[in-house]
Amino acid sequence: MTGRTCAVDLALAVWRKSSRSTGGNNSACVEIAYPGSVAAVRDSKNSAGPVLAFPTPTWTNFLTALHRT
Repeated sequence: MTGRTCAVDLALAVWRKSSRSTGGNNSACVEIAYPGSVAAVRDSKNSAGPVLAFPTPTWTNFLTALHRT
């Protein structure tokens, strides 16, 4: 599998914390934003760290598959 790199402008991204994050003290949280045509995911404990970006349809398919399990 090959990875691709693309530039996504996150300057105006509005991040929200996952309602499914685990840990009583929110120690294992992820955040998501939808800047443009991608779904961006990051670790809430490291907001300046790396971001995974997926085309929105790919992210939607992933979530649908999770809900089926």
